[in-house]
Amino acid sequence: MAAGEAPRAGRTTAGRRPGRRPFGARVLAFVALTKPRIIELLLITTVPVMFLAEQGVPDLWLVLVTCLGGYLSAGGANALNMYIDRDIDALMDRTAQRPLVTGMVSPREGLAFGLALAVVSTLWFGLLVNWLSAWLSLGALLFYVVVYTMILKRRTSQNIVWGGIAGCMPVLIGWSAVTDSMSWAPVVLFLVMFFWTPPHYWPLSMKVREDYARVGVPMLPVVASNKVVAKQIVLYSWVMVLVSLLLTPLGYTGWFYTTVALVTGGWWLWEAHGLQNRAKGGLTGAKLKEMRLFHWSITYVSLLFVAVAVDPFLR
Repeated sequence: MAAGEAPRAGRTTAGRRPGRRPFGARVLAFVALTKPRIIELLLITTVPVMFLAEQGVPDLWLVLVTCLGGYLSAGGANALNMYIDRDIDALMDRTAQRPLVTGMVSPREGLAFGLALAVVSTLWFGLLVNWLSAWLSLGALLFYVVVYTMILKRRTSQNIVWGGIAGCMPVLIGWSAVTDSMSWAPVVLFLVMFFWTPPHYWPLSMKVREDYARVGVPMLPVVASNKVVAKQIVLYSWVMVLVSLLLTPLGYTGWFYTTVALVTGGWWLWEAHGLQNRAKGGLTGAKLKEMRLFHWSITYVSLLFVAVAVDPFLR
């Protein structure tokens, strides 16, 4: 907030002391710090890779402890992200109700909670899964908090491109949890998620560009025109789809995964080019329909990774 600028109407000040709150509401506030909806997506990419690594049904106890460890690690990263970004969260419509903004959780509590989850999740993976998974998990957490949140987010329009690496790590963790090693299959899926992240997030950024502009976060849609953003979305989309098809020639998947990858990838490209055509035509606001691609991107990655899990049973 600029010097002398009054807080926006209807907002509470970031970092306000929590005071007395109902216990249940406080518990829900701490859960909200972990961003459960985002973690759901991370788990969608973790579990299917475990099936692929096992070429069948992995040990269900291992799946459970891996998912819980992943939740704790990602939750810690998200809590620390909210602690660092609480100043700009207070000024953005999309984030104005986060616990550290409303005062339901104090900054000190949020910091302690995030650090505790970081430590617990690393030990959880190391003691119950394996230490390779533990270091990958810790690396993802540090990358998201330090590299993305603290360094890239407020400095470059490429923030989500490189910051998205943290969100790609669950595929490596899922594979390493089963095999305690690495292979080309998780690397390919890591790259799929890497090229998926920008065209997944940029449409949402187009929708809420005023929020980001208000707080000085240079998301690509803030610093570039819709035409430029849409062109970048199309480029990343093509690379993503092509990379997704590498699993089969490398011998990790068969006809089922290939079919799903072609159909869902083809639909993605249809939506991406549609967005580009609307941007070229100068359409804005509701007519741009940028959220169609955002919503489809979640469906796409869900279907693709379900195919990763199912394919071993059909070969």
